[in-house]
Amino acid sequence: MRLKLDENLDARLAPLFRNAGHDASTVQEQGLQGIGDEVLYRLCKSEDRILVSLDLDFSNVLRFPPQGTPGLVVLRGQNLLFPTMRLLVETLLDALDKESTTDKLWIMEPGRLRIHGETEQE
Repeated sequence: MRLKLDENLDARLAPLFRNAGHDASTVQEQGLQGIGDEVLYRLCKSEDRILVSLDLDFSNVLRFPPQGTPGLVVLRGQNLLFPTMRLLVETLLDALDKESTTDKLWIMEPGRLRIHGETEQE
């Protein structure tokens, strides 16, 4: 799968996606630091990349509708230090093997995946 990691994610997470066989680019690698949310949203659509972010603004389906996108993933948690982020990414990688993100908003929390428009999964 093709993913774009927002600048608010630790750059050390990108290799986890790549090692799992995914094409992961980062906002930092592309020199896009400070890019606006709307521009990033449109860029991910045009590049056919799933956006992975900590930015809760992307969970607003009225502002950023998941329909017509490869998918939006918002990572959430209380303690977002690297070990927690790594756990969230590992959970995300497992879910990507089982479910499509196309036209969906995923909200990942430790131990829980919520998919907009579908039944909550534990």
